[in-house]
Amino acid sequence: MKELVRTVNLKKYFNVYSSFMLRKIGEVRAVDGVDLVINKGEVFGLVGESGCGKTTLGRLICLLIKPTSGRIIFKGKNVFSFRSNDLREFRRRVRMVYQDPYSALNPRMKIKQILREVVELHGSKEDKEKAGELISKVMNEVGLSEELGDRYPHELSGGQRQRVMIARAIIVKPELIILDEPTSSLDVSIQAQILNLLKDLKDLFGLTYLFISHNLAVVRYMSDRIAIMYLGEIVEQGRSSRIFSRPLHPYTRALLSAIPPPDPRIKWQPIILEGEPTDAAYMAISGCKFSPRCPYATDICRRVKPRTIRISDDQYVRCHLYS
Repeated sequence: MKELVRTVNLKKYFNVYSSFMLRKIGEVRAVDGVDLVINKGEVFGLVGESGCGKTTLGRLICLLIKPTSGRIIFKGKNVFSFRSNDLREFRRRVRMVYQDPYSALNPRMKIKQILREVVELHGSKEDKEKAGELISKVMNEVGLSEELGDRYPHELSGGQRQRVMIARAIIVKPELIILDEPTSSLDVSIQAQILNLLKDLKDLFGLTYLFISHNLAVVRYMSDRIAIMYLGEIVEQGRSSRIFSRPLHPYTRALLSAIPPPDPRIKWQPIILEGEPTDAAYMAISGCKFSPRCPYATDICRRVKPRTIRISDDQYVRCHLYS
């Protein structure tokens, strides 16, 4: 498949200040040296616990925040070398659907106004001339009746609001959509509808998704390839089928063991990890970040940072157990 986006040693550190005199006392390494390749036309799943840096990585790729260091390559070009016109085109081609539709939509604007604003900012001259027709078309494509265009966000259900968020993303014909927990705030029945809608839109428009979630079942259903993130680092990545059938990294095994079997007669023994991931978030650990919680950690794990090892054509792991 053709490469669409690549991140190269991407980092984002946030400074931590004391409450007294705002003195810097440390830093949180939200994204710490991430290397990813997202291919055109695929769904790339990004999985991890809350606070691992998933959303920050998505916002970095969207250029909503600036990285501390590293590169983002879009269609072979470094996005940080873009001029204003190139940057405007990039923002049209890469869109984001946010986690909370309640706070992401302007409560003072009607739905048609929200969609028209996107067309005015990022649409082509032809799109702007036919904005009304385009809005009606995209509302129909996401399953919203045209009469809802005259309503305000608070007058819609949660599922309808999320459909508006999706419409706002696809209305300017993007290539990559970053989906940040797009179903986490919805009821289970509505979740299934939104996921199926996303699949249909992908097939219809040839879209590429970066699908961010902590819900393993949803990621398995949606994704072609998966990356597992822990404290700002990618610890394992590969084909979805391979990761779920043969997880290698101890953290990946622990995550997958948390999924209960559908048959209650099968004995379920989840792997219990000690401690909390945030305990290590403020420390510049010289070795593996997972070593304080890993049941297989050895002395080298605590001293030396592991490198990413290619296990097969479609699976990579960052662990001393495989070096």
